[in-house]
Amino acid sequence: MPEELRDRVLGRLSGRLTDGVLTIVASEHRSQLRNREAARDRLAAVLARAVAPDPPSRRPTRPSKRAKQRRLDDKTRRGRIKRLRGRPDE
Repeated sequence: MPEELRDRVLGRLSGRLTDGVLTIVASEHRSQLRNREAARDRLAAVLARAVAPDPPSRRPTRPSKRAKQRRLDDKTRRGRIKRLRGRPDE
């Protein structure tokens, strides 16, 4: 494994390492052989997720002018409805 991938894996799995060893436990089958295969598959999945590149960073977006206006109109409408629930003015 290249050094940069190894560093990425160790960094991402640092919470699961005990003295530098990753432990995978499998006991869902009655057969030892099938449990070993399940553990191997689980280890491969964990390593594949750890080696995967970072997701692309999120580009911040702004709400449109129309969306802002719609939100303010809705707030005004809700406030008016709530104001009408109170006691009538004399």
